[in-house]
Amino acid sequence: MFNIIITILAIPFLPVFMYGDLVENIDQNTEIHVKVLGESSEKKSESDYSQSSKVKDLQNYSLFPLEKNISSGLAPVRKADYADIKIWSGSSVVIDLDSGTILEYYNGRKQTQIASLTKIMTAVLVVENVKNLNETVTITKEALRVPGTSVGCPTSVFCNANRMYAGEKLSVRSLLKAMLLNSANDAAESLAIHVAGTSQKFVEMMNKKAKSLGLKDTNFCTASGLEIDGKEETCYSSAYDIARIAAYSLKYELIWDIMRIEETQIYSTDGTYMHQLKNTDILLSEMPYCIGGKTGFTPMAGKSLLSVATDPAEKHRIIAVILNDENRWEDMKKLVSWVFDNYEWK
Repeated sequence: MFNIIITILAIPFLPVFMYGDLVENIDQNTEIHVKVLGESSEKKSESDYSQSSKVKDLQNYSLFPLEKNISSGLAPVRKADYADIKIWSGSSVVIDLDSGTILEYYNGRKQTQIASLTKIMTAVLVVENVKNLNETVTITKEALRVPGTSVGCPTSVFCNANRMYAGEKLSVRSLLKAMLLNSANDAAESLAIHVAGTSQKFVEMMNKKAKSLGLKDTNFCTASGLEIDGKEETCYSSAYDIARIAAYSLKYELIWDIMRIEETQIYSTDGTYMHQLKNTDILLSEMPYCIGGKTGFTPMAGKSLLSVATDPAEKHRIIAVILNDENRWEDMKKLVSWVFDNYEWK
């Protein structure tokens, strides 16, 4: 018992990057159970990472390192009239970008398919590995064979604009727009091949990057987020890990400048072909103070959504992730509103 007490008292003095491993180690030797910020009492039976949260009060700690995009020196605190929330996602997490505090958490480290939320990591690697985003990419037949959503085809069975063709040349910047706005799988595959030579080598880069960020619940298998037939169980991440990737990606303004665009056009480098793009995230126009987000869907992953939003005063930013939620649009609006209604920053 003495050792347990000493361990708990020592936590606040450890570097934040150690918290993830330390929290797991404490759980192996103790039975300290506390509520994660925002956790509903109905969720106490969950057996994954968060339910036995291993720290006295998560409100005082950041459980994972974030790139400090802004630093107000303030931390979120529950209001006196705080109320729980219930949404219908398979897993979810909300974090405060300033402090890294977890504000809502349900099955947050459940390993599951995440579909096109994967493309945030793809965008990060493209921006980090391509010095000139006006660089030309030649579209290959291999990239065009990728199934699902593509440039010109907002669904796998419906096309309403020009598709890309083999041999067409577009800039890296244009393909980033197609990938992040249209969630185009052929654009993601084209960028992967351009950056790494092959799609498989790019996936290796993705998993290496995930490891360097300390992600423990993630294994990418494609640049687009499509699962591999017969190997679907090898393609997974978690709401917790995706939130961390999004937090990291905010250091690259270009990515989020693109994700705020509602509709635009891209052109082949010779100006011959034009492709119409429309953002798949309808909350850009429906949710006040939405900074941007990314949608995801496959039959296995279900409907998912990541959003970054600010409070009405635009002083505090949060990242919210909901996975496998048939009511993702309404649930995301509800979740973001709930955060700013139930927390204040002090």
